[in-house]
Amino acid sequence: MLENYFPIMLFVIIGLLVGVGPMLIGFLLGPRRPDPEKLSPYECGFEAFEDARMKFDVRYYLVAILFILFDLEIAFLFPWAVVLKEIGMFGFVAMLVFLAILVVGFIYEWKKGALEWE
Repeated sequence: MLENYFPIMLFVIIGLLVGVGPMLIGFLLGPRRPDPEKLSPYECGFEAFEDARMKFDVRYYLVAILFILFDLEIAFLFPWAVVLKEIGMFGFVAMLVFLAILVVGFIYEWKKGALEWE
């Protein structure tokens, strides 16, 4: 019964080695030469002038969500393009409907001013 879990355990071990191994190797073999510039809070040359936990405008999040929403259409277009010959005209029309819905949503967001940045 336990031999069924061996591939899972092996996958977890290899995943940990790939994820943690390079960081551990870099920590052990990397040079350690701290100087005042590297130990400063920011390496850009001046101290921070605002709190890092400041509030962001809601429009920033709205634009980010809209970007993710309209960017995900590419995740559907690539597999569709690969199998277009197999799915035929039905798949073509289905994708046209999908893209039409996205265009209508994009126009709606544009008209509402969600993409305007002041």
